[in-house]
Amino acid sequence: MLFNSMLRSALFLCKQDYGGIKCLTSVFCTRTTSTLITGGDKQQTMDDLDGPSFLTSLYWLFGKGYFQTTHQMQIEHSKIYGPLWKSKYGPLVVVNVANADLIEQVLRQEGRHPIRTDMPHWRGYRKLRNHAYGPLTEMGAEWQRIRSILNPRMLKPKHVSSYTSAINGVVSDFIEKVAKLRTTKGNGLMVYDVAGELYKFAFEGICSVLFETRMGCLNEVVPEETQKFIFSVGEMFRLSPIVILFPKSLWPYMPFWKHFVAVWDHLFKVANELVQKKMAEIQERVKHGQPVEGEYLTHLLTSEQMSFTEVLGSITELLLAGVDTTSNTISWVLYHLAREPETQQKLYEEITSVCPGDKVPCSEDIIRMPLLKAIIRETLRLYPVVPGNARVVAEREIVVGGHLFPKNTLFHLCHFAVSYDEKVFPNPSAFLPQRWIRGEKQLNQHPFGSVPFGFGIRACLGRRVAELEMYLLLSRFSCVCFGSLPNLQSFTFGLLNLLHY
Repeated sequence: MLFNSMLRSALFLCKQDYGGIKCLTSVFCTRTTSTLITGGDKQQTMDDLDGPSFLTSLYWLFGKGYFQTTHQMQIEHSKIYGPLWKSKYGPLVVVNVANADLIEQVLRQEGRHPIRTDMPHWRGYRKLRNHAYGPLTEMGAEWQRIRSILNPRMLKPKHVSSYTSAINGVVSDFIEKVAKLRTTKGNGLMVYDVAGELYKFAFEGICSVLFETRMGCLNEVVPEETQKFIFSVGEMFRLSPIVILFPKSLWPYMPFWKHFVAVWDHLFKVANELVQKKMAEIQERVKHGQPVEGEYLTHLLTSEQMSFTEVLGSITELLLAGVDTTSNTISWVLYHLAREPETQQKLYEEITSVCPGDKVPCSEDIIRMPLLKAIIRETLRLYPVVPGNARVVAEREIVVGGHLFPKNTLFHLCHFAVSYDEKVFPNPSAFLPQRWIRGEKQLNQHPFGSVPFGFGIRACLGRRVAELEMYLLLSRFSCVCFGSLPNLQSFTFGLLNLLHY
């Protein structure tokens, strides 16, 4: 049981450190297609795979210090064991997949109800408080039902573009705030905590979309309740890998479980207040015969496809999934632009050619900015927010790489290792946005070489909103606020120093 819990801890969340900026990420994630490994006439199985024993895995994690950099361990183990290997964690066996072809094979056979991990600590809290499961915690046919309701307004471009105005409002406030911080606290040259400010931007942005309200994250003085809300999200992620280290039977007797429950209580309390507020606004308009207007939350509440508790559970989980991608990715974009002024200049010229003068970019303008999109895509390849993902194919046995795997096999898809595979991406450690620009793109680039938002029916629900946030922020941040190379370089000087420290 303890071994089982320890593996779930590794499979859930830990702090990944890409040489400087720390981001909270899920430890496992991947894809595949078709590289067969055959061995004569006999069908190979999981028993034929090589890989580290439980003690060897512990040595790598804690003896060699890879617990904080498990994404790098993907690369090292693939060098030793090849693209497909198994790792033992007590009675539990994980099949690691570190090849684009093989990842595609797994994902194309995942079935109608693919599972990542069972997340017993998140599900345990919901059962304790009688909260509904959301898109991250629900499973099976019920998960599919929830996703089918949540998907359209999150994934269809025509719906996502309607969030442009709200996000641009947050971008304007962010630009104003960092300009003020540079003037008042950076001697007119620097903003010291760029990553921290970007996290607040991302939090405010996702709240403006999901709850259709502003939280005050970018105020000069952040409201106390909002500050506690942000802190609770961070604490929940910090405590999650600790709680899951221990058997479920011990949770009620451990102080960090009580703290874990308390921070979840606060998250649901604030979310409930915001959803109740929106519900009251809707009822008031209906009472007076006025048209009901709004976006995501309004749609969920008025469509009557989900109960109030289901809406609350889903919205809360979507909030948790929607912050790190934007803040972490834009931090690294600024880092690379500061180091590569030529790329920065080309981006500036592209943006100003599409949006001259004071024109504020909208979703339609982004379509005409291929370099902007390529810069985001290349940054996500180098620093995937989800460097690895877990997948359980629960419906049937499948063949991957010539090996037959029984149903309910736990696969660890090593996206980070594949992103740095020189066979897929020549010169993989270099920042080369042109890899993603039509005409300059390599002809043999594998479609599963970099899949930062996943693939198929279990792909990231907030992908298009996160992309829109990043596009709108970077297009204005690089242009409206700075407008010249020295300014952007000086602005990111603190970030550069942090990463080279």
